[in-house]
Amino acid sequence: MIETISPWPSVRLRHESAPLLKEREQYLIHLLQQGYSRLSVRNTAAYLVHVVRVMNMNSMRLVPPREIEAAGQSWAAYEGPLRKKVSPRGSPRVFVQVAQKWLRFHGQLETTPPNPFHRVIAEFIDAMRSVRGLAPDTVHGYSSRAFGFLKWFGARYESLEHVSLRHVDDFLASKRAAGWSIRTIASQCQALRTFFRYAEIRGWCAPGLALGIRSPRIPKYDGRPKAPTWAEVRRLIESANGSSPSDLRAKAVLLLLAIYGLRSSEVSGLQLSDFDWRSEIFSVKRAKRGGVQQYPIQYEVGEAIIQYLQKCRKRCASRHVFVSKNPPYGPIRPGPMWQIVGLRMRKLGIQLEHVGPHSLRHGCATRLLQKGASLQEIADFLGHRDIKSIGIYARYDIRSLRKVAAFSLAGVR
Repeated sequence: MIETISPWPSVRLRHESAPLLKEREQYLIHLLQQGYSRLSVRNTAAYLVHVVRVMNMNSMRLVPPREIEAAGQSWAAYEGPLRKKVSPRGSPRVFVQVAQKWLRFHGQLETTPPNPFHRVIAEFIDAMRSVRGLAPDTVHGYSSRAFGFLKWFGARYESLEHVSLRHVDDFLASKRAAGWSIRTIASQCQALRTFFRYAEIRGWCAPGLALGIRSPRIPKYDGRPKAPTWAEVRRLIESANGSSPSDLRAKAVLLLLAIYGLRSSEVSGLQLSDFDWRSEIFSVKRAKRGGVQQYPIQYEVGEAIIQYLQKCRKRCASRHVFVSKNPPYGPIRPGPMWQIVGLRMRKLGIQLEHVGPHSLRHGCATRLLQKGASLQEIADFLGHRDIKSIGIYARYDIRSLRKVAAFSLAGVR
């Protein structure tokens, strides 16, 4: 394996003379079998040479995460002959990631003691999914915020029987002092109320905690727009007119978000089988409350998706339309989805209360309203049962949707 790393004998000698050659080769072969590119495997091999050198590993042993972090900092500051410096100071992030994945592959990464509330969070997540039927993004938001509090609380107590409003106040005060915004604090309060309502039902804590958690007041109107103007939407779409894989994927995603007002999770959840190219319609599995809704495939959207599928989508077993750029290939995650929209908005100087995929949903609704669509038509188009944006999603008449879709397409070219 190592002989294929580089044509230069000196480079091969450095790899072959480093400790734990067999263990490093086993991991590199595993990466190739998982579909990683030769370049990625070559870079990983180079990092592994530094890992075994910096951490003085002449044999495999159980390594705690804190030791890896310290080694990463040491490697970042190293300026000796064994490393080419491309910047004034290196970053330990990749070093730490490579070391952790390699040691985890061999079962030698020491795991931290489990949080005493892991089972509690797992049951809470299952209840939100199966009983309440909340959207995946909502479940993730509530559970991650609740776990943040439980991680803080678990460092002090081992049972929720001891939790009180004083603990909640102390936790929120510490986060406010750390720089959390009022809106972030309000989101945390909402998540904690949801969690403690369930915890009270299960008998894990004293009753009444959820009622005592009050969110800070947030100004309803702070002057900052929630949606981009349609001129800004056009600029955003035009920013992805290039021929690079990133632009081709971004343009298809941006058009789906802006023209149909889809949520980011609905775009990432699209399957190849959801597109009926013969009938020129596609189906969307609604993220909230379930249900399926069909839309006509607008010409520019169809062309953008076809360009992406033919020219840059990775060939893989995943049936999702939009897949990750790196193996193992799967549906595009929230982080990259936000970058497609949020980073481009910031580069264009678009100032909104929140930049990101959901702002384009607001922009779509605003555009429909400006073009004369009724509130009920907008609610139907965006997948809401009524104008209050709540309810169960269902199929809508395609002919009516074509008329509303035409409103949102005006001026995209």
